[in-house]
Amino acid sequence: MKKKLSCIFTYKRVKYVCFVWILLLPTFKVIAQQDTSKKLKEVLISSAKAPYIQTITPSQQVTAADFTRYSAANVADAIRNFAGVNIKDYGGVGGLKTVSVRGLGANHLAVLYDGVQINDAENGQVDLGRLNLNNIQYIALYNGQPPNILQPARSFASASILSITTIKPRLNTDKPYLITAGVKTGSFGLFNPYVQWQQRLSNSWSFIVNGYLQKANGRYTYINDDGLLKSKQTRLGSAINAQQVDGALYWTKNDSSKFNLHANYYNSDRGLPGPVIINKPPPAGQRLWNKDLFLQTGYEHVFSQGIHLLINSKFSQNYLHYFNPQFPSSAGFLDQQFKQHEYYQSAALSYHLLPNWDVSYATDISVNNMSANLPGFRYPTRFALLNVLASTLVLGKTILQASLLNTDISESVATGTTIPHRNIFSPTIMATIKPFDDQGFQVRGFYKYIFRAPTFNELYYNFITNTKLKPEFTNQYNLGFTYSRNLNGFFQYVSLTTDAYYNNVKNKIVYTPNLYNGSVENFGKVDIKGLDAGLKTQAMLGAGYNIVLSANYSHQQARNLTDPTSSIYLNQLPYIPKNTFAFNIGVTTGPMGVYYNQQQLSPRYYNNNNNDDDRLPKYTVSDATLVYKGACKGLPLVVSAEVNNLFNKGYMVVQSYPMPGRSVRITFQITI
Repeated sequence: MKKKLSCIFTYKRVKYVCFVWILLLPTFKVIAQQDTSKKLKEVLISSAKAPYIQTITPSQQVTAADFTRYSAANVADAIRNFAGVNIKDYGGVGGLKTVSVRGLGANHLAVLYDGVQINDAENGQVDLGRLNLNNIQYIALYNGQPPNILQPARSFASASILSITTIKPRLNTDKPYLITAGVKTGSFGLFNPYVQWQQRLSNSWSFIVNGYLQKANGRYTYINDDGLLKSKQTRLGSAINAQQVDGALYWTKNDSSKFNLHANYYNSDRGLPGPVIINKPPPAGQRLWNKDLFLQTGYEHVFSQGIHLLINSKFSQNYLHYFNPQFPSSAGFLDQQFKQHEYYQSAALSYHLLPNWDVSYATDISVNNMSANLPGFRYPTRFALLNVLASTLVLGKTILQASLLNTDISESVATGTTIPHRNIFSPTIMATIKPFDDQGFQVRGFYKYIFRAPTFNELYYNFITNTKLKPEFTNQYNLGFTYSRNLNGFFQYVSLTTDAYYNNVKNKIVYTPNLYNGSVENFGKVDIKGLDAGLKTQAMLGAGYNIVLSANYSHQQARNLTDPTSSIYLNQLPYIPKNTFAFNIGVTTGPMGVYYNQQQLSPRYYNNNNNDDDRLPKYTVSDATLVYKGACKGLPLVVSAEVNNLFNKGYMVVQSYPMPGRSVRITFQITI
């Protein structure tokens, strides 16, 4: 009965909020039209097209035009509605945000930045909260691997790929430059100015430079529940001061030859507030400093004989400094500094054998090393050589794709022991078929065998050193369908996707914390069975009003199958909800738009025991956004107001790390 009343109450609130927005839209529309000419102009109405979903592998996309719609401040926010995605968020403006896809963990996700992987050999995870959206055009998530076989070999070497495409200059002689400036401000003492400069140098050369500053005190209120009493508390110690500069130089010659040089520097100083424990004040004074730099180049050439060449190079340097003034040791504190370098080279070649048959070959070489100020640190160096052969064959309504990846890894250390040499083959088979005359319906499936190597931290970090760790192997199976159709009536299009999957993991690497040190070991076997489903549609309400709707649902059963005699056998893995539902609805008219976003997660466990005391309760969090995209004295103008956690819900994504209550963010942006 309580569940039923809760659902009715939630429905009524959503219905009431949407009703109020629709009533307010005409008012906003009138305000937006006050500066326009009194003479009515002809308006051309065109029907929106369905998003492209008929890929050979399951994929989900979001573009820059939709970032505000989802109340997104960073890449993690932009993809949080994706089916199968589980974000581990430690809260606050500068809190760490990592992404797990289909229950496999953040280490099985590769993040590509303009086609080149952002690699972290130290911990194997990318903090997506650090990747701001100001210079991003497009984000795509692929299960398995991208459908394009002309890729660096690393693009075939992970269970899932998150591909980030940045903005590229599209300028002409009439307007050889474009400058965009904006500022975001709001709760947590947020002050986030940013600027972007695009410049056309000649018919072949252009560049783009982005910069931003992010400052916030990070303070927010949360509800503390000790089981007997609920009280309002203030989260302290999570201030952030970060700067980032990103620039790219582009050269193009008749689309047959392309070159780019990309540079990115990130610097941050942020506080780590630590866990909230009942009857114990959270640890204070912990800080984290990051100074990261990468340089990457890309060259692409299309030969007349059907040969396509792709070359990528990269150098990166990451510096991390962690300080804990209250660490329980003889010194009474912990002061650790880590530095890692990567040298990376990739070459890929594809050949158009027949009108329906393409083949490709890619080879990647990388060298990673790491140093630290820790006593007895082993100073590891990892050499990796990846080779992949791939092919795509089109037979009528059927598309077949296969690849075979070979990964060769060897390591050396200055002192102590290291892991043995590894040489592993990883096959992938994908297929899609359109069984009916209706081209909008497609059936797809794939199988992939892939692994991840232990990270430097898992192998060599002083407190948890274990050089006997084995790679974590994964068998992935997927079967699903897509349906997409453009319509001419009330609805302009409809797109449906459904994919059932099964992941079998062996030698799962698991870190088990304890009071002081913790340990890391190969866990055994894990079975993950799941279902992802998605819906997108757009409708014309009349009188210039449009409504857009997207919804995603995920079911994940991730169970431990290591030891039938163990008390945790068949238990759900930590932090993986069995059910996740997310939807976004918006109403637009002219330059105005109002959007509502909601996420619902079922209860999760924060350890392997699955006891009631180890359960994190279910939660529903809602965001609302009001956007104006118009002009001021002929200059493009964007103004938005966002309310996150609209109903001020108290919840945790990670145990003992409470998330913020209701917060506000306002953005003002103008383009010259």
